[in-house]
Amino acid sequence: MVLIVDDDIAVQTSLSLLFRQAGLASVCASGPADGLKVIEHNKPEVIILDLNYSNDTSGKEGLEFLNDIRNILPSVPVILITAWASIELAVKGMKNGAFDFISKPWDNNDLLRTVSTAIELARETPGKLSLKRAELDNKFDFTGIIGESLKMTSVLGTIGRVCKTDAPVLVLGDSGTGKELIAEAIHKNSNRKDYPFVKVNLGGISAGLFESEMFGHRKGAFTDAYNDRKGRFEMASKGTIFLDEIGDLDFNLQVKLLRVLQDRTYQLLGESITRRIDIRVICATNRNLKEMVKKGTFREDLLYRINLITIELPPLHERKEDIPLMVQYFLKNIRTTYNAGEIVVDNNTLKWLQNLTYPGNIRELKNLVERSWLLAGKNELTVADFKNALEQSMDDSQSDTFPAPGKMTLEEMEKEAIIKTIERCGNNLSKVAKSLGLSRGALYRRLKKYNILFNTEQWN
Repeated sequence: MVLIVDDDIAVQTSLSLLFRQAGLASVCASGPADGLKVIEHNKPEVIILDLNYSNDTSGKEGLEFLNDIRNILPSVPVILITAWASIELAVKGMKNGAFDFISKPWDNNDLLRTVSTAIELARETPGKLSLKRAELDNKFDFTGIIGESLKMTSVLGTIGRVCKTDAPVLVLGDSGTGKELIAEAIHKNSNRKDYPFVKVNLGGISAGLFESEMFGHRKGAFTDAYNDRKGRFEMASKGTIFLDEIGDLDFNLQVKLLRVLQDRTYQLLGESITRRIDIRVICATNRNLKEMVKKGTFREDLLYRINLITIELPPLHERKEDIPLMVQYFLKNIRTTYNAGEIVVDNNTLKWLQNLTYPGNIRELKNLVERSWLLAGKNELTVADFKNALEQSMDDSQSDTFPAPGKMTLEEMEKEAIIKTIERCGNNLSKVAKSLGLSRGALYRRLKKYNILFNTEQWN
């Protein structure tokens, strides 16, 4: 049952009809006092709560009632709805425990989707899917995610709990912990699995290209816009968009992303038509967004919009019992890729590998296994072979030409290579382009992408 608390008869009637058509029973109350009477005799599955019941449009009355509801029914999701919406009011409501915040006039499909998500999440409990890995694999598709440790089965249980909803998910974890794999698993097990999964590295999009990249543009919208272009949101229609490295998004661009996620609408550059989006949003970062909010480098309202569900991935050193499984998985991939036959690692070697620190996490372990096999030139790997690979990687990192396994992403390596080549070439960008085997245009685009400062007069 849905409890609608609003003093507007037209709103009560419209919402009641909408929910009835969706197969949901509803009860209406004209204000907090009437709402309390309903709550005394019934426990609604979700509450739609207006924030204003007088000439005061501050939302104070609704927020006070929200606090009462949280004390009486702490597990029942409350969706705030108001015609006097503001970012500050939305954040205040979410801080006080609201499930979501919707502005009047609302979109029926978006509202029904939000109500459905709220009900589904409230019906599930974290303990309901505290299953062993084999039991989880019988229910869900977790292909490519290796691990049977308690921390990983807890993560997979959370995925199972939220995958069928449209709840926005924020995946947190150090570099190399597998955030993209988790995002893909959520999509593969969702109701949107037959539609696109679109990945976007927000840290790699310059401010000038953000709107074109994300929203698309019409031919002639700006210089060099020679053709129409689909944006990432349109590419992900009815599917899932994965916004990786959201903590690296420029502060001034965060409000543009917030508007899309808040209103579920956008416009192509060069077009005046407002388009609606029907997608699920998953974000990821290895940065501490709460600390960034305190420092004023990440918008608090955006944080509340993207982290309805937060999944924190443990670093590899906190799930060492999974390391032998991962080693065997990586060796299996090597056998397939190189047609290498059976590759053996004895138990003593596996135990030794479990005691390494792995600051680069899973990515570092994967690189170490592959490098050890390539350097050893045999299919029986020992501790000595892995030690040799580690020493080689340390030599490479100290030689300033190649980072230790797992320490840097490909994009980080590319940026570092460009910077070092600029230094070696005395800032002569023509020589830099030639040295890197790039055209001038390709180098210029990379300089813009990585925000590397340069002087155009140095082209010659």
